[in-house]
Amino acid sequence: MSDGKASGNRGGYAKGRARREQIVSAAAEVYADVGYHGASVREIAKRAGISHVGLLYYFPDREALLTAVLERRDEEDRENVAPKDSSPLAAVQHLVDLADHNARRHGMVDLYVRLAAEAIAEDHPAHGYFQAHYTMTRAYVHHALGELAEQGALRDGVEAESAAAAFVALMDGLQVQWLTSPQEVDMAQVLRAFVLQLLKEPSA
Repeated sequence: MSDGKASGNRGGYAKGRARREQIVSAAAEVYADVGYHGASVREIAKRAGISHVGLLYYFPDREALLTAVLERRDEEDRENVAPKDSSPLAAVQHLVDLADHNARRHGMVDLYVRLAAEAIAEDHPAHGYFQAHYTMTRAYVHHALGELAEQGALRDGVEAESAAAAFVALMDGLQVQWLTSPQEVDMAQVLRAFVLQLLKEPSA
């Protein structure tokens, strides 16, 4: 015999989760359209098909909603793109694959670029997120390139830490160019060419 109360709780939880996802999707759309500072909670609620008060039940302030949007982006990245193995070259290729994946997510890339620019200001609620994001991504690439250097796979004169910062800068700069001229810029191809410039020619 089933527990009607437990079943009801599960149904309520699923409904609440679906509503949260609906609100986060609406927020991502509004942020992409007008930026974080130009977005109103009322407009987000309207697009989500929920009342202003109803939205505040799930997200009590603007900062909580912004955090949820950014966390969803990271979660989608982890779900859709992962390193093929544990080698340092696979770690770098993972970011090239992510650029290729992002070429099919115009809205999310647009949102990321807009928020990254806004979040330069220290008082922006996403400033800490992007600061941590860039620190972690540079460290990730630096570690992979450092291992490749230890294997003797990097060209002479390539310094792992500087090359990692250049790689991350290229990733984000390409996103801006791609948003402006999507038919003219292949983000993954340019990143792949950059990586090849860092590596020694394979021995015959």
